[in-house]
Amino acid sequence: MKLNFNSTVFRKPAFYTSAFLLFIALLGHTLMRNPGGLPAFDKDNGGLTFPDGFGAVVVADSIGPARHLAVNSNGDIYVKLRFSPKGGNVAMRDTDNDGKADIIQHFGDYKDFGSLANGMRIHNGYLYYSSSLAIYRNKLSPGKLIPDSPIETILTDDHGHGAHWHITKPMEFDDKGFMYVPFGTPSNNCMDMNNTPGGKPGQPGINPCPELVQHGGIWRFDANKTGLKQKDGTLFATGLRSIVAMDWNKADKSLYVVQHGRDNLHRLFPELYTPWESAVLPAEEFLKIKEGDDAGWPYYYYDQIKKKKLLTPEYGGDGKKEGKGRELAQPLIGFPGHWAPNDLLFYQGSQFPERYKNGAFIAFHGSTNRAPYPQSGYFVAFVPFKNGAPSGDWEVFADGFAGVDPIVNVRDAKLRPMGLAEGPDGSLYISETEKGRIWRVMYKGDKKTFGTAQLAKMEKHKQLSHIRTPDIIKDDLEKGKIKPEAALYNTYCSACHQNDGKGDGNRFPPLGGADWVTGDKTRLLNVVLKGLNGEIVVNGKPYNGLMPAHNFLKDEEVADILTYIRSSFGNTASAVSVQEVMEYRKLNK
Repeated sequence: MKLNFNSTVFRKPAFYTSAFLLFIALLGHTLMRNPGGLPAFDKDNGGLTFPDGFGAVVVADSIGPARHLAVNSNGDIYVKLRFSPKGGNVAMRDTDNDGKADIIQHFGDYKDFGSLANGMRIHNGYLYYSSSLAIYRNKLSPGKLIPDSPIETILTDDHGHGAHWHITKPMEFDDKGFMYVPFGTPSNNCMDMNNTPGGKPGQPGINPCPELVQHGGIWRFDANKTGLKQKDGTLFATGLRSIVAMDWNKADKSLYVVQHGRDNLHRLFPELYTPWESAVLPAEEFLKIKEGDDAGWPYYYYDQIKKKKLLTPEYGGDGKKEGKGRELAQPLIGFPGHWAPNDLLFYQGSQFPERYKNGAFIAFHGSTNRAPYPQSGYFVAFVPFKNGAPSGDWEVFADGFAGVDPIVNVRDAKLRPMGLAEGPDGSLYISETEKGRIWRVMYKGDKKTFGTAQLAKMEKHKQLSHIRTPDIIKDDLEKGKIKPEAALYNTYCSACHQNDGKGDGNRFPPLGGADWVTGDKTRLLNVVLKGLNGEIVVNGKPYNGLMPAHNFLKDEEVADILTYIRSSFGNTASAVSVQEVMEYRKLNK
């Protein structure tokens, strides 16, 4: 408002003087409550630990299984949910600047195929969000929390994947009018679409891998168009198994990703890889992506210990052969295996100390398949950057999500970090999937003196069992402690259903108290030996995943595993005999 000293505005000085004094009083109250304009930290930082000078406030809690999130220029927060009967998105607003959202609304009536939908961005005044098979957007209206514009379908994946879980559709935008979308791979390593174990060394993958025609890469699209299919884009980079963490770095105008590496080295090739090697390998690769890059999947994987790209066992590898690995796109950093990098953010703000400017935050959702060793990840890392490359080792920035250490089963972790977003004032927002908690991370220390001393506390976290590389002997949680049938179960089943049989609370159902386990033996044998694909309901909760056929197991092994699960995890059902397995196989040839 432009003040006019000749207008009637100042003809009643007493009134305006009182109003001015009231304004000053309110401003002073606000500054006392929020020093520096930032809200107070929660006393326990919402359960998290940070470098000295940082703290957090819990913006919202228990909003539903939160995935990615975005923050608008006015501070409004938007969160993508995994599933919700109230709508696939949540909008939040803090109206009094205390850091707590006092308006929380669900919205978004759209088809949300799959249970692991990811992706949320604000771009050119639109809110973009995705399911596993589509990308949508709404036009945001100034001042309005909930968009009242019609939902537009930007892109549809029309390949008909079924229930595979590496096909989510996060999106990213550059500064030239393009949108980047990964099309993940439906299989583990192109052996077949059901990830069926080979049971012997050298089991071949399909060569050339047919999935690379429509999967295993990033496609680039015109960001100004709607109603897109994959054919409307161009393949930007290939050899990328599964991308959930992706960001456009404005500092060097480049696309970066952190990919999920392949799984099951020991389960598929027990003569080539030990359980320890399978727990820590292969790396989760932090890559700078250039047009035309090939990262190597399914023919190669990165070994962060040997610091080489090696030939995969499905294509003749033995954990040592390098082949043509040096000719492929190399990672900036190879993080330990199965940490599940689910978001990447290059920090552009000025609230944090200068060393964080243009550096990369990475949210590691945490492993599910590291048994017999502790599960790992479950924290937010930071990688300092300079001139478009890491300028130092990665750091532990935020920890404490899991609430326990060691993490034996994934469900032991109370919280699991998922999404990252930057607010207009430079605050960092973090979402998590188990309770649906959102944090706002702020810095209130002295930026001029921030350095090694303030980072020392978090450096010690690298020695915790959910972050350090496990000791082959000392960290083996099963050695000399379990029966042979339990060891069989842990080798072939616990990666999905977990050692405690409770599932991961996400993709894979629990076995305890499940009629699928304790009921009809023929149905159970059918699931184990033929596999299962599609939605089922277990203990009242729907699951839409893939159970690969385990017909490679011997009759004795099938009987031992099924007897074990029918008499464990609170189950008291009868045993399954070797004879019953043999008869089933005979009748179902």
